[in-house]
Amino acid sequence: MCVSQRRWTGCRGPPPTPLPPVLLLLLPLFFLSSSPPLVQAAIDIPNDYKVHNMSQPPILTAVPRSYTAFSQEDIYLPCEASGNPAPTFRWVKDGKAFGSETTASGTLRAEDEETLESYGGEYRCYASNSLGTAMTPRVRVIVEAQPVLLKQQKVSKRAREGESIILSCHPPQSSTPPHIHWMDKRMVHIQQSARVLVALDGTLFISNLLSSDSRDDYICNAQYAEARTVLPSRAVSLTVTPNNDVVHARKPHLFRPIGSHTSVLALSEQSVTLECIPKGLPTPQVVWRKKDGLLEDSGGRPSAHGRWLHFEHIEQNDDGEYECRAFNTHGATTHSYTLTVEASPFWVKRPRDLLYSPGETVRLDCQADGIPTPLLTWSINGQPLTEVDEDPRRSVAGGVLILEDVEFSDTAVYQCEAANKHGNILLNTYLYVIELPPQILSSDGVVYKTTEGGNVTMHCESFGSPRPHVTWEGEARPPLLSDPRVALLTNGSVTLTGAGHEDSGEYTCSIQHRNISVTAHLEVFNRTVMLSGPQDVRALRGSVALLDCRFYKDPQLVQAQVVWRRNEHKLHESSPDDKYTFLENGALQVSDIQSEDSASYSCEVLTELDHVKASGSITVLAPPDPPRDLSLSDGEDHSITLSWIPGHSHNSPITEFLVEVVELQHGEKRWARLRIVPGDFNHVELALDPFCTFRFRVIAANAIGTSAASQPTEERHTPPAVPAKSPSGVRSDPSHSNTLVVTWEEMDRRSHGGEGFHYKVSWRQAGGPDARWNHSNVPAPPFLVTDAGTYTPFEIKVQAVNFLGEGPAPEPTIAHSGEEEPEEAPTGVSTTVANSTVRVQWNEARKVRGLLKGYMIYVRRLGPRGGRVRRSLGKVHKEKEKEREKEKEGRSVTVVNGTKTSEEVGGLQLYSRYELSVTAFNSKGQSPHSPPHHFSTPEGVPGAPASLRFESPSEKSLVLYWTPPEESNGVLLGYTVQYQQEVASRDSPLQMETVSDPDVTHMELQPLDPSSSYVFKVIAHTAAGDGPPVQLRGATMLDGVPPSHVSIVSSNTSLNLSWVPGERDRNHGFVIQYRRKSPGCDWKDSEVLNSTQGFYSLRGLQPGSEYHLVVKHGNDTQWENVTWTIGPVPSEMSGVFAAQGWLIGLITAILLLVLILLILCLIKRSKGGKYAVKDKEDKEVDSEARPMKDEPFGEYSDVEEKLSQPSLNGSKRGSDDSLAEYGDSVDIQFNEDGSFIGQYSGLGPAPHGSGPASPPLHP
Repeated sequence: MCVSQRRWTGCRGPPPTPLPPVLLLLLPLFFLSSSPPLVQAAIDIPNDYKVHNMSQPPILTAVPRSYTAFSQEDIYLPCEASGNPAPTFRWVKDGKAFGSETTASGTLRAEDEETLESYGGEYRCYASNSLGTAMTPRVRVIVEAQPVLLKQQKVSKRAREGESIILSCHPPQSSTPPHIHWMDKRMVHIQQSARVLVALDGTLFISNLLSSDSRDDYICNAQYAEARTVLPSRAVSLTVTPNNDVVHARKPHLFRPIGSHTSVLALSEQSVTLECIPKGLPTPQVVWRKKDGLLEDSGGRPSAHGRWLHFEHIEQNDDGEYECRAFNTHGATTHSYTLTVEASPFWVKRPRDLLYSPGETVRLDCQADGIPTPLLTWSINGQPLTEVDEDPRRSVAGGVLILEDVEFSDTAVYQCEAANKHGNILLNTYLYVIELPPQILSSDGVVYKTTEGGNVTMHCESFGSPRPHVTWEGEARPPLLSDPRVALLTNGSVTLTGAGHEDSGEYTCSIQHRNISVTAHLEVFNRTVMLSGPQDVRALRGSVALLDCRFYKDPQLVQAQVVWRRNEHKLHESSPDDKYTFLENGALQVSDIQSEDSASYSCEVLTELDHVKASGSITVLAPPDPPRDLSLSDGEDHSITLSWIPGHSHNSPITEFLVEVVELQHGEKRWARLRIVPGDFNHVELALDPFCTFRFRVIAANAIGTSAASQPTEERHTPPAVPAKSPSGVRSDPSHSNTLVVTWEEMDRRSHGGEGFHYKVSWRQAGGPDARWNHSNVPAPPFLVTDAGTYTPFEIKVQAVNFLGEGPAPEPTIAHSGEEEPEEAPTGVSTTVANSTVRVQWNEARKVRGLLKGYMIYVRRLGPRGGRVRRSLGKVHKEKEKEREKEKEGRSVTVVNGTKTSEEVGGLQLYSRYELSVTAFNSKGQSPHSPPHHFSTPEGVPGAPASLRFESPSEKSLVLYWTPPEESNGVLLGYTVQYQQEVASRDSPLQMETVSDPDVTHMELQPLDPSSSYVFKVIAHTAAGDGPPVQLRGATMLDGVPPSHVSIVSSNTSLNLSWVPGERDRNHGFVIQYRRKSPGCDWKDSEVLNSTQGFYSLRGLQPGSEYHLVVKHGNDTQWENVTWTIGPVPSEMSGVFAAQGWLIGLITAILLLVLILLILCLIKRSKGGKYAVKDKEDKEVDSEARPMKDEPFGEYSDVEEKLSQPSLNGSKRGSDDSLAEYGDSVDIQFNEDGSFIGQYSGLGPAPHGSGPASPPLHP
C-alpha cells in the first residue's frame, strides 16, 4: 500500500522547516554543520560496531630512562610500541642515527664488539608505521668505571674526654653518590644518638667524647647502589684520654651548617633534608620552627634525634624560612634556612588519541606547568613543527594546536614537549582521520512503550565515517518535522515529547543511499493517575492510621508497584503484626502509632512506563506530657506562687492545667482539685489555709486527654492564725418538738487555723422582751435549746474560735423551734372536670404549726356512671374487666409541693364516678382529710376493639369475628364494619356495614373476589362518637386439593412424607394408597390426612423393600412415586447364632452379675440410704410458702390458693411411706377445684396448670 510519507532526516545544514527556538539553540549540538565548527567532533567507535583489522597509529608501550652504566650489562634502553601495521624502530644518539632500523622490537642493548664508552650520550627512539611516527623523550646514558678503593694511610686520632671530634669519609666520586655506613670490624653499625650522628655527606660527628668512644675500628663503608658495590675505608683509631680538668659546661656550636644562613633549592615531589648538627656539653637539644608559618602546616618532620628536618614529598607550600635552634643549660645557637621550591615540567592537560571523520576540526590541547614555566613545542611524526611545511588549516597558539577541515592525509602522531631548566617531558598523541562504512547499531523491531503525555526516544543509533545520513518514515503520518514535538539526535535516534494515542504505530529508520534500515513500534498507554492519595491524618496515639493510595493504571500494564516512604525513607513490607502493613488495595496501615510516627508519608505508584506520587502526613495526637520542675515562691500573708514548665503537647495545644493539693497534717491525705489554670499560663498564685502542711502537683490537659501528674512539690507548712471564716449553713432542725435544734456545716479541719478549735453558739428569741444573747461553746453540731415552744422564731449565730481568738463575727439567722402536725384540714375544696382531667382548688391551710411543705390530693374511683355498663362480653373478657376495675378502685395520691392552692389531676377514666379529699403537710406529718368531694367524668369515645379475626367458609365469603373494646368509656351503641378491595391500578370503593346491636361481634361478608385481598376495619362507637379502628388484611380461603409434590425421606420401617400446603388453601382430607411391590401384596390406605398438616410418617413397612405410593383426587392421580425403605431384606434367622453356645453363656453371666449388683444396692438403701422425710417436707413447704404477690396467678381466686396450700401440706405430712421417699423430685399439682394430681418427675405438666412451684399458663 502506497502512503505519502514525510522523512525524518539527519543531515548537515539548517533543517528544511522552521523549528522552535529551543531546538534551534540545540541544533549545533545535534547536527553536523556545513560551516567549520568551533570544537572538535571526535569519533568514538561503539562496542557494537563490527570492524575487522582496523589500522592504528603507533602507540609507545615501553620507553627508556636516563641512568649511569658501569658495565656493558647495564646498557638497556627499552622502546616498544603497538600499532597496525606493526611499527618499525630506529634510534638517534646525540642527534645522529644510531644503529639499524628494527621491526619486532626497538629495545637497545650493548653489543660485545662495542666499548662501554661508546654508549655514553643522549638517546631518542622513533616508532613508525604508515599512519605516523611516535618518539620517546630524550634520555642520557652516563658511562663510568666501577668505583675502586684508593690506597689510604692508617688514621689515628686522640682527644680528651668532653671534647668534640669529626671523623671524615672520602669515598671515590661518582654521578650516583654513595650511601655511607659507619660500622666496626664486625660489620655492626656505630650506634647513633643525639651525641653521635652521621651527617648527610657521611661525616661522623661526636658532640662530646666519652671514654667509651675509644676504639680502633671506626670504618666508613660507601655503598654504590647503581654499581652494586660497597667500598670500606681504612679503619680509624680513636683514643679518648681522661681529662681531670675538664669543665662540664660548654655552650652549643654547630658542626653543620657553617654560618647563620643557608639557601636551599628543592624540586617539588622530591625528598629534601635540612640538617643542624651541634656540639657542646652537655649534649644540646635541637628544635625546628617555620619562621613565616606553622611547622605543623608544612610537610617537614624532625628526625635523626631532631638534627634533621625531613620533607618526604616537598610541595610548593613548603617554600619559606626555617630555623633550627640548638641549646643546652649554658646557651643556645641558631641557624636559618631559606627553602625555595621549584618544579620540573608536569602536565596540566593532555591531548587524547582520537579518531575523526574528514572535514572535522581538531583541537589538540596540551598544557604543562613548572617552576620556572616550561616552554611548549609541537612536532609531527617526530619532526619539529618549525621544520614542517606551513598549512593554512593549521594554527598553533601556545599549547593549543587547531587543524581545520581534516583530511585522510592529516593522519599522524603529534608530539607535545615541555621543558625548563629542571628537565623535559613529552607526549605522543595521534590524530587518525578514518573512513568506516555506515552501520545501524540499534536492534530491529524494538517495541517502545510510553504513556500519554510522556516522552519516548526511538533508537536508530548509526555509526560510520563520514557520519551517515539517517531518515525516519512513519506509516500514514503527517509531516513529522513540522511537529514541534519531534527532535532528531546526532546518532540518528528520534525523540517524541508529549506522546498521544494517535502516535502509536510502526516507524522505519534507514541510512540514505544504503539498503540498511530498522523498524520501531510505538505503543502509547494511558497515564497512571492517583485517584486518592494519602491525606493529612490526625490520629490518637496507640490507634491505627490508614493512608489511602488508590490509583488507576492502564489495564494493559500488568505490573504496578506501590512504594511507601516515610520522610523520604522507603518503608519495607511487613507482617500484619508489625508496625507497617501494606493492604491489597495499596493503602498503608500504621499500627499502634506513637509520637515518633508523626511524619510525612508519600505513596509512589511505579509502572514499567511511568510513576505518580502523592504525599500526606500523620500527626499523632496524645495527651500532653506531665509538667516538670515545679517550684514554690512565697507571696504575701498566706499565699504562694506555684510555677512549672509545661511538658510536650503532642500536637494538641494544652488547654488548661489542673492544680491539685494534698493536705498532710489534717484530713484523709488525698489529692484534691484546687485550681484550673488556662493553658497559656505556667504559674498561679494560691491562698493557703493556716496551720496546714501542703504538697502540690500539676496535671496538663488538651483536647485528647490529661497527662500523668507531675512530681509533687516539697512540703510547705503554714503558721497558725485565728479562723478566717464562720461556719456556713447555720439553721434549725424543726423535727424535735418544743426544742430549738441549732445545726450548721462543720468546718474542715484545714479551716481551724490552730489548736483549741470550737464553736461559739449564740441565740435569743426573735422579737422577744429579752434582747440579751445567750452563748454556749460546743465542739461540734448540733446544739439543743429545750422548752423553746412550738415553731417559735429565734435569732441564732455560730462563730469559729481557736486558741488565738475568735473568727469574724457572723450575721444572725432566723430559725424556729420544733414543729407539730397541721391541726386543721384544708377548706373550700372544689373541682372542674374536663374529659379525663380534673382541676382541684382549695383554700390555704391554717394552723399548720410549722413550715407548710405542700398538699396531698387523694382521688378514688367509685365505679362507672349510671351503675353497670352494658356487658355482653365473654367470660374471659368479663373477668379481665372486673380485675381492672378492682385495680382502679385503689387510691391515687398527687403531691403538691409549696403553697399552691390548685392542681390538675389527669389520667382519669371516662364515664366514671370519683371522690377526692385534700390534706396539708409539714415535716412532722399531714393534717386531717378535708370532707369527701364527689365528681364524675363525661362519656367518651370507646377504644379500638380488642381483637379481630376471620374465617372463610367458601371462596367468596368471609366471617369477621371481633371482641369489644377493653375501654368502652361509656355505653356501646354498636359497630361499623369497613372493608376495601386492594387494587394496584386504582382505588376501589370503601364498603361499610353497620351493626346496631353491641352484643353482636361477628359479620359475614359476601360476595368477595377470591383473587383479591381486602383490608378490614371494625370501629366501636358510643354517644360521644366513633373510636379508633382495629384493622386486618386478608383474603378468602380457596378450595384445597391433595398435594401434588411430596418429598420422601426413607428409614428402615417408615417413610417420612412432607409437602408444602397452599398459603390460602382450605383444609382437604385425603388418603395415601401404598403397596409393597412383592407377589401377593395388596393396596392399603393410610389414615385420612389433612392437606394443611404438611407432614406424615407412613409406618409399619418392611425394611429393604420397594413400595408404590399414590395420592388421588377423585378418579385422577394427583401424585405417584416408587421408593425403597432402608435396611436388609427380612429373612429367616440363621441357625449359626443358635449354635454358638459360648455366646449364650457369656450373655447369661452378664445378666447374673447385673442382678447381683441390683440386690446389693437395694440392701444398702434399706439400711443406710434413708434420709429425713421431715427435713425434705420442711424445705418443700418453705419453698412453696414464699409470697406469691409477684407471680402471675391466672384466673384463680385467692380462695382457691388458700385451699390448695393446706391440701399440699397435708399430702406431705404422712408417714415414712410418703411420695417424697420414692424419688428426689415430686411434682404435686391440683386441678382448678383443688383436687389432688400427683405426678412423678419426668412426666409432662398438668394440662390445666400447676401449683406454686410451677406458675400456671396464661390463656
